[in-house]
Amino acid sequence: MAFGIPKIDLGLELSLKRDMKRVEELLLSHIEGDYPLVIETSRHLVQAGGKRLRPLLALLGAQFGDPKAAGIIEAAAVVELTHLATLYHDDVMDEAPLRRGVVSANERWGNTVAILTGDYLFAKASDLLADLGPEAVRLQAKTFERLVIGQISETQGSTLGLSLLDHYLKVVADKTGSLIATSARLGAMLAGAPASDIEALTKFGEKIGVVFQLADDVIDVESESTESGKTPGTDLREGVPTLVTLFILTSDDPADAELKKILSAPITDETVVAQTLEALRRHPSLGLAKDLLNQYAQDATNEIASLPENAAKRALIELCQVIVTRTS
Repeated sequence: MAFGIPKIDLGLELSLKRDMKRVEELLLSHIEGDYPLVIETSRHLVQAGGKRLRPLLALLGAQFGDPKAAGIIEAAAVVELTHLATLYHDDVMDEAPLRRGVVSANERWGNTVAILTGDYLFAKASDLLADLGPEAVRLQAKTFERLVIGQISETQGSTLGLSLLDHYLKVVADKTGSLIATSARLGAMLAGAPASDIEALTKFGEKIGVVFQLADDVIDVESESTESGKTPGTDLREGVPTLVTLFILTSDDPADAELKKILSAPITDETVVAQTLEALRRHPSLGLAKDLLNQYAQDATNEIASLPENAAKRALIELCQVIVTRTS
C-alpha cells in the first residue's frame, strides 16, 4: 500500500512518490544552517519520518489542477515544517518522552532547546512561504492563529458556554484540523484548481484532521505498547481530556463515579495508569468514541462528493478510511 492507501492508481502513485522524494530532499536541505546544534535538533524529527499526511494532502490537492505548477513542492514542505514545529512545542507542554518512536527533543536536549528548535522551524517555513505569494502567506497566518488559539483554548478550558465535548471538538478542529485543511487548500490553490474544488478540499481537510486526532485518542487507550511511536496513556498522565474520557466525564451514570474522579486529574501512579487503561478498554465510552470517529469520517467523504471522479479523489476516500481503521 503506497502511502498507506490501498488500491491507489499506479500512475498517481508514481507521481506522488516522485514529488514526495523532492519534498523530503527540500525538508532536509532547507533546515541546513550555520549552527551544528540547530541542524542536529531540527533533523531529529525530520529524519524520524512520520506519516507525512500534510504534504501528501498538499500533493493530492494539487491533482485537481496542474500538479506540476510552481510552488507545490515548497507548499508541501511548508506544511510539514509547520507541523514539525508544533510537535516540538507540544512535547514540551506534554512532557512527552517519545515522539515518532524516538526520544523526544525536550527529553534529549531540554525544554529550552526544544522550544527554540520549534521556533527555528517556523522561521524556515516562513522563508519558503514568502515565495508563494501574499495569499499563501495570509493563509498560513490565519492557520497559525488557529493553532495558537486551539492550544490556548485547550489549556484554559471551555469559556464560551460550550459543552465539554463541543469545546473539545472545536479545539481539535483548531489544533489539528486547521493545518491539514490548509495543506489540501494550499496544494489545490497553487495548482490553479477551480474555486469550488478548493473549498471542498479545504472542508475535507478540516474533517479528516479531526478524524486523525480522534483516532489518536482511541490509539492512546487501545495501544498495548509504544508501537504507535507514542507512549500509551500519555493523555491520562497529563490529565488531558480526550474523546474517550470525555464521554465518561460527562456521564450521569453512578457506576462511572469512581472512574470520573480518577480521570479528573493527572494520573501520576503508573499502576493506576495501567488499571485505568484496562477500565477504559472495557468501557462503553470507547465504542461511543469510535462511533463519532466513523461519523466524522463519513462527513469528510461527503465533503468531496462534488469533486471530479479521478484517481486523486479515490485516493482521498481510501485515505480517510485508512485513518479510521488504524485504530484497531
